[in-house]
Amino acid sequence: MASLRMVLEKPWLWSFVGALVVWVATVAFTGGYGAGGMVTAALSLAVFTVIVGVGQMFVITLGPGNVDLSLPANIGLASAVAMKVMGGSDSMILVGLLAALACGAAIGAVNYLLIWALRIPPIIATLSASFIIQSVDISYGRGLQIKPPPGFADFTNWQILGIPLLAMLTVLFTIGAALALQRMIYGRSVLAIGQNIRAAWLAGVSVGRIRFLTYTLCGALGGIDGALLAGYFRGANVDIGNEYLLASIAVVVIGGTSVAGGKANVPGVWGAGLFLVLLLTMLNTFGVSAGVRLVLTGLIIVGVITAAGGERALR
Repeated sequence: MASLRMVLEKPWLWSFVGALVVWVATVAFTGGYGAGGMVTAALSLAVFTVIVGVGQMFVITLGPGNVDLSLPANIGLASAVAMKVMGGSDSMILVGLLAALACGAAIGAVNYLLIWALRIPPIIATLSASFIIQSVDISYGRGLQIKPPPGFADFTNWQILGIPLLAMLTVLFTIGAALALQRMIYGRSVLAIGQNIRAAWLAGVSVGRIRFLTYTLCGALGGIDGALLAGYFRGANVDIGNEYLLASIAVVVIGGTSVAGGKANVPGVWGAGLFLVLLLTMLNTFGVSAGVRLVLTGLIIVGVITAAGGERALR
């Protein structure tokens, strides 16, 4: 009873419960074969969703209508920039990562400037920006076949006792994000704006500056994610970030963050990221076709959101 009460009091725990149920179902289907490898693979792939998910979480927490739809294009361009700057040389890894970070941050900053200057909804501004970014990426990355430096590729795939190093570092990053959200002036300002933007302004919160920093942060995380993806998958690709459009939003909502703003949950992003990866693994293991897989994924996500109190979050 105590465990059930804790889950009901913390709806975001449903994301971890969902991940566990999916994993158990898959292990039961395979007769226990590859159970440990499945967890390792899930941790490896969930990392990329968690990184952009945290950025999207901060943006969505700003309040209704705030979302960054340029992330897929951002990731694609940043991956190309990182690979081109690194040029396959281990000595250029740090420079390439900084270039990807700067590229993403610039995109995030421009996104907010479009919202502020043109007075258009974020969904329109970031979607429009994504088309421009994609065009630049196609022109810049066309024919780009530069492999990541050996050291960088090894780093993104390195494991310690079966646990991906990237997953460990991302856990530390998310702990830092949670502390920033709850303990720092910036994080509290984001929550205040999401709860009531006018009240936050009257309380002395620099609304414009906080929103600018948040969109820039989200863009920067998309940029670093693009570089890491290019290292993990051994090369840049225009479409490398496509799956993170809906995934970055899904992990935020499934993880317990309110799309109405003012309420965020960092641990839930991890649970939701693992759930989505393991769900895809389960459906592939069951031999489900691509079309049916998309339908089932959508239905299951809706079910988990409802179980996690999604209706309450949407009010």
